[in-house]
Amino acid sequence: MAEIKKLAATVRSGIGKGAARSVRREGRIPGVIYGGGEAPTPLSLDKKELTKLIYAGHFLTTIFELDIDGKPERVIPRDYQLDVVKDFPLHVDFLRLKAGSRLRVDVPVHFINHEAAPGLKRGGALNIVYHAVEMWVPADNIPDSITGDLTGLDFNDALHISAFTLPPNCKPTNPDKNFTVVSIAPPVVSAEETAAAAAAAAAPAKGKGAAGKAPAKAAPAKAPEKKK
Repeated sequence: MAEIKKLAATVRSGIGKGAARSVRREGRIPGVIYGGGEAPTPLSLDKKELTKLIYAGHFLTTIFELDIDGKPERVIPRDYQLDVVKDFPLHVDFLRLKAGSRLRVDVPVHFINHEAAPGLKRGGALNIVYHAVEMWVPADNIPDSITGDLTGLDFNDALHISAFTLPPNCKPTNPDKNFTVVSIAPPVVSAEETAAAAAAAAAPAKGKGAAGKAPAKAAPAKAPEKKK
């Protein structure tokens, strides 16, 4: 289950671009909570703390308990915007989490036992089709990741989603019931290498005839007979 983190927030009175700019001038970031059958609530959050949380990773799969002016509210981030030049947060959206609800999230995929995959040991490449798998998950039990075991995989072998142990009550959204998550591709041979190998195979060995054998030596000439 994903760790629940705490984050302080305050309700902001104004909405719209002008109000959002005013919040940013105060060193804070505008945000909003929506969903759960309630009206959206505009918020402001500390810029430095929010920036640190976003760049720590897994922000969009982390459950937060917001302290909104002393009132706790369990949420999960659904989206955020960054400044295109300076990369600091401009806005963040949160979704309310109610008991028993489900939501759709991207769950990261991790792989283990690379050294036990013959295909990788022989120079193959790990071809990752899905770095994260979108799933329906319980709002109160969001998995951090799922793990695939590469043991025994050789060239052109693959791991399908059925090979993964999924957390309870988690279901991929992909309609394909057994889609490929990762495969092992054989080493790529360049056209130059292929041509060189073909030329080497076709060329006769140095100093040998077409049949691959050394040419027979000529018999030495006989000395002329003397006249009696």
